[in-house]
Amino acid sequence: MEGARTAGFAGDITPHEIVNRRNGSDPIDDASSSTMVEIDQTESLRLLASARYGRVVFTRDALPAIRPANHLFDGGMILIRTRLLAQLSSTPRTAPGVVVAYQADDIDPVGRMGWSVVVTGFARPVTDPQLIARCERLLAPWGDPAPTFVIGIEPTIVKGVRLTEIPR
Repeated sequence: MEGARTAGFAGDITPHEIVNRRNGSDPIDDASSSTMVEIDQTESLRLLASARYGRVVFTRDALPAIRPANHLFDGGMILIRTRLLAQLSSTPRTAPGVVVAYQADDIDPVGRMGWSVVVTGFARPVTDPQLIARCERLLAPWGDPAPTFVIGIEPTIVKGVRLTEIPR
């Protein structure tokens, strides 16, 4: 039974490999060489602005949904081009917007170093024609060329972490 494979998970690993991973002998799970350090809001937003893409997290049919997106950070707003306007504009016009999260990171999977930033805030359709034109020029849409809309996310909560090497 030692060589038996489990069905359907993680490349169908053996029970022996599962035990080794739980005991920390798998280098993939060895987090002893890095630590997570919180970074302040200014640095978090600077890192987010340097990222080429991220993920927008929103609610769809009362469940969380995540989609990749490229973005600009301009005037204190995260600007994305998306086809998600229907989900984001179903809020009454008097509401301040729809709460979403936007996450971006740059993590080296081998060295386990890098950073991750999550911004939570209100998303609203952008109506300024000049800003829309700028975003359409600078942000290529993901996937098919269906019509896209520009959404602005106002950062309300900004949390960032840096994965750094533990000094020895």
